[in-house]
Amino acid sequence: MKNPLIAHISFCLFPLLTLLSYQESNAITIQNELPNIVLLMGDDHGWDETAYNGHPYLQTPVLDEMAAKGLRLDRFYAASPVCSPTRGSIITGRHPNRYGTFSPGYSIRPEEISIAKIMKDAGYATAHFGKWHLGPVKADSPTNPKALGFDEYLSHDNFFELNPHLSRNGAAEQQFEGESSEILFTEAIKFIKKSKEKGQPFFVVIWYGSPHEPYSALPEDLALYEGLPEEFGDKLVTLTSNETGYPVERLQRDVLRERFAEITAMDRSIGQIREYLGAEGLRDNTLLWYFGDNGTPQEGNATVPFRGQKGTIYEGGIRVPAVVEWPARIPKPMISTVNAVTTDLLPTFCSLVGQPLPDRPIDGINLLPLFDGQMEERKETIQFWNGSSRRQAAGYSPLDYIEAELQKGTSPLAKLMDGSPTRDFKNFHHPDIQIQDFGGPRAILDNRYKLVIHGDNKANGRRELFDVRNDPGEKTNLIEVEPQIADKLEKQLLAWQQSVLESLMGKDYN
Repeated sequence: MKNPLIAHISFCLFPLLTLLSYQESNAITIQNELPNIVLLMGDDHGWDETAYNGHPYLQTPVLDEMAAKGLRLDRFYAASPVCSPTRGSIITGRHPNRYGTFSPGYSIRPEEISIAKIMKDAGYATAHFGKWHLGPVKADSPTNPKALGFDEYLSHDNFFELNPHLSRNGAAEQQFEGESSEILFTEAIKFIKKSKEKGQPFFVVIWYGSPHEPYSALPEDLALYEGLPEEFGDKLVTLTSNETGYPVERLQRDVLRERFAEITAMDRSIGQIREYLGAEGLRDNTLLWYFGDNGTPQEGNATVPFRGQKGTIYEGGIRVPAVVEWPARIPKPMISTVNAVTTDLLPTFCSLVGQPLPDRPIDGINLLPLFDGQMEERKETIQFWNGSSRRQAAGYSPLDYIEAELQKGTSPLAKLMDGSPTRDFKNFHHPDIQIQDFGGPRAILDNRYKLVIHGDNKANGRRELFDVRNDPGEKTNLIEVEPQIADKLEKQLLAWQQSVLESLMGKDYN
């Protein structure tokens, strides 16, 4: 005869065990499915400009919550201290000098293998929204988002403010009324909804126009920053005038009020995306990744704790905020101090969706072990290089890589570029390798030390070695104290530069 107490306990436990078994099975199913991916990037959003990184005035509640609940990447770097090259590094997993995207206004090359194409091959629906800046977005451009693998796009050649002009899939730009970050959210949600209805995983890239200057923000967002202290930003800074399109001097505190308002609006749109994904049952298996494209620019530099700012290869120019949410894979909060960089995205996603890496030099690494808490330090170094086209050399006339007419931009800008209210692009053939090609500010970073070199070579170059773990402000130059470490890093950097210049010559496309 059965013990009635045991029978009663068994009866009560059965539903609980069944539920636990279902939850475990469901979790395994979610992890085995292809995850949706949403990549978000701010324009000129520096490391210091989030509340979770200690900013005294900025309100970024959504990014703060993502940092508290997901994976906070405290040592995340942009591949370049300026925007176009960093964007190229995300698309290709390669340093931008390999394909001539040296600085803003240089396009990518059509032969580059795009992460969007790789994701399409894996079965994803792909879309780009916002700032492109890797070439014109017009239909006949060989470097527009569709040419680089995106099924759909609503994009701008460059940056944009309130009421932006955007091109849908290469058509003539049309003006969209409203706050630009919210417009991008609305359009992205439409695409996500279509993908869900088709039962197709989505790869959505949203590159905000905020908080790049010139600034414009909604009154309710500006009101949040009316009380900035008088001593804060008490100097004149130069930026673009929304009225004339030319440079103007303004009090930094007034500029920061507008800049902070744009960041808060961008933060709010990220929250709207998270809320939508949650309401649609998509959030658990969606990888949501936010980061900036370079450090804080000069007019916004008021709280940067590092040396340098946008445009420099010191920490202030390349270290950016970064947070990742993916509840199915990252169920508990984590803070990582592993060095990571924007070139890591492509190899990470290739590994994630089971696609091979492109058969050419890749500068990033797979970060999935980091997501799983199994990476304590990075084995590979990270290189930074503000190289330039040899067109600047006297007596040298480079050949256009892409016909000039195809490189003309069409998206209206508040800022006048050489007198024109739009951005044109360029890229050049590189016929050979000469000693001057190795010049320009450059750096190599290992897990502890960072070597920074200015100038063309040892004879006229200036070398600096920093222990960035113990000296994140890069105040103490250790070049005389640790010469062997500096020499070893310089040798690695030089070999890497040689590889980059061979890519620049087109070797990878043969």
